Amino acid sequence: MAMEAHEIEAMIRAAFPNAQITVNDLAGDGNHYAAEVIDESFRGQNRVQQQRAVYAALQGKMDGPSGALHALALTTKAPD
Repeated sequence: MAMEAHEIEAMIRAAFPNAQITVNDLAGDGNHYAAEVIDESFRGQNRVQQQRAVYAALQGKMDGPSGALHALALTTKAPD
């Protein structure tokens, strides 16, 4: 079952309550999303560390071919 943008945002927000989070459905099909997560906790972390933290917040929803979330283009950074 596909996920909706608000569900993705809620899962990320649970792990990063003070983050600025934007989630967009790229294709309008509920399967291909882009998310931008800006959070102070990312300061001093490299991009891989930041993205792993966000993927961990998704609690396995992207795991394997039966995952509820098919594709997520992810941009992460600390605030300017």
